[in-house]
Amino acid sequence: MENIFLLTVIVVVYLFAIASLGYYGYRKTKNALDYMVAGRKAHPVVMALSYGATFISTSAIVGFGGAAALFGMGLLWLTFLNIFVGIFIAFVVFGKRTRKIGHNLDVHTFPELLGRRFKSTFIQGFSGLIIFLFMPLYAAAVLIGAARFIEATFPNYINYNVAVLIYTLIICAYVLAGGLKGVMYTDALQGTIMFVGMTILLVFTYVRLGGVLVAHQALTAIADKVPAKLVAIGHLGWTQMPVPGSDLWWSLVSTIVMGVGIGVLAQPQLAVRFMTVKSSKEINRGVGVGGLFILAMTGVAFVVGALTNVYFLNNPAFGKISVAVAGGNIDKIIPAYINASMPTWFVYVFMLTLLSAAMSTSSSQFHTLGTAIGRDFIEKSLMAGKTFKYTVGVTRIGILIGVVVTVILGYHLPAGVIAVATAIFFGLCASAFLPSYTGALFWKGMTRAGAVASMAVGFLGTAFWLLFVHEKEAAAIGLCKFIFNKTTLTGQPWTVVDPIVVVLPVSFLTAILVSLFTKKLPKDHLEMCFRHMGAEKNK
Repeated sequence: MENIFLLTVIVVVYLFAIASLGYYGYRKTKNALDYMVAGRKAHPVVMALSYGATFISTSAIVGFGGAAALFGMGLLWLTFLNIFVGIFIAFVVFGKRTRKIGHNLDVHTFPELLGRRFKSTFIQGFSGLIIFLFMPLYAAAVLIGAARFIEATFPNYINYNVAVLIYTLIICAYVLAGGLKGVMYTDALQGTIMFVGMTILLVFTYVRLGGVLVAHQALTAIADKVPAKLVAIGHLGWTQMPVPGSDLWWSLVSTIVMGVGIGVLAQPQLAVRFMTVKSSKEINRGVGVGGLFILAMTGVAFVVGALTNVYFLNNPAFGKISVAVAGGNIDKIIPAYINASMPTWFVYVFMLTLLSAAMSTSSSQFHTLGTAIGRDFIEKSLMAGKTFKYTVGVTRIGILIGVVVTVILGYHLPAGVIAVATAIFFGLCASAFLPSYTGALFWKGMTRAGAVASMAVGFLGTAFWLLFVHEKEAAAIGLCKFIFNKTTLTGQPWTVVDPIVVVLPVSFLTAILVSLFTKKLPKDHLEMCFRHMGAEKNK
């Protein structure tokens, strides 16, 4: 009873701080520019923390931490890609041009960047519609994880349905009121909590296992404890990569490392962060903060996840590796490890870490959903060419619609769909948006037709691969089984190859070939898009 009282006090104080920052964002929001892109005056540290906190959700810490307990230290390649591609390449290469072209064209959203760059209301509307239709799956995945976590934290007081409602109402309130300013202010606090929590977790883990060298030597020494069914699909131990070309290797490299590591570049809710700062110099300042944050989040989660095998195997109460302890459900590994090995006060700190990770991602998803359907689809596509004075109002309506759809999915989707939903959205964004996004920023020869063709190929190709080829999603969705009475249309190794490996190169090739043989955009438009681009280097 005393513990529940202390936990309740901690949560109330945390929610009060979030509410205060949300209200501050509301007070600072005066117009559509503030609501959509934080007035283009965000502090670089706030931008970097908001970017990182949006990128890293509860499922990334718990889900991928559990995956590290299965795959081992090989998952650290994803940390490398997250930092090199998701931070350095995203900030320095993509971010600066996104900010500058967005400023030149008075852009407020990611779909609007593509639409105005290629002079196409169809591209903006189609991009917004893709985001609005498919992001609720990703948002529902985060919502389900957060609600299950709240339910587990207060087992005798809050059930899943009530947790979904409370969680959603709190986030919806400050997103509706404060727009992107409210979202980014709260993200900064939540990101700080996440950083502190994960740092303490890493230190405590090494202390529990006798130090850095001892812990990693012990992990290497238990390679002979790998279950036979994992050995059969290529597992060589928790400090080695799987057998090249094996089922486990393809799952690790193509789906997890490449799918998430490359897909981050085309995430709409992340790309818009670059439009919130006033200069390229501010983006440079955010690189160090963003890189350190991602290292603390994914690096710690993956290292600790792998090392849980040593802890559980050497603990007399368990005497088993992590996957066996969790009954085969890798999502239970990190929570089980925290509860078994950490002091009570840190369990509460970690609770705030996970809650912050979930809320920071959900708030950005809801804001992106609102802008996608409100500004991109309704205002700029359906109402194209007409005077429109209600940008903030229609965006708020879009947020509400997106929240309702997400909650409905949260109540009806099974928990097992979390990883599938996240993979679908990341892969879809990469294949559908990355070629046109890259061309928009770096190639003046990219045409409207090339952009449309690559988006169509990326969208349809990913949908086909997920529905009929990639076994994990095809089996979960069941459409291939319903039509053809078999799980997938192909056999090995294609059933374990992620769609990004096949569809993304085809989408890029389509963009290039179609652009070479179709009408170029007007020269004066291109000059406006890339105006003063060279002068941005030190500003």
